[in-house]
Amino acid sequence: MGSSDRKQTQLRLAPGVLAAGKDAAAARGLDFNKYVERLIVEDTTGARAAGMTAAQRLIDTHGDFLAGLEADLESQHAPAPRDRGAAA
Repeated sequence: MGSSDRKQTQLRLAPGVLAAGKDAAAARGLDFNKYVERLIVEDTTGARAAGMTAAQRLIDTHGDFLAGLEADLESQHAPAPRDRGAAA
């Protein structure tokens, strides 16, 4: 699809929604237009639903393992307890 195949449209978004969308696009290395286009394509082709189904299947199958792994990582990165008896 070349640039001549594209149509321009206008959106009205709440400022917070626009900012969140621009941040999400930047986090994915996309410009805002490409990000919105990708969301629409994923939603209308069923790709998003398929991805969500696969993610749920992963959680259902390996949820306990993932929860344990997350707990282990959190405990490794928790701040060390401070010794209240130490001199300041």
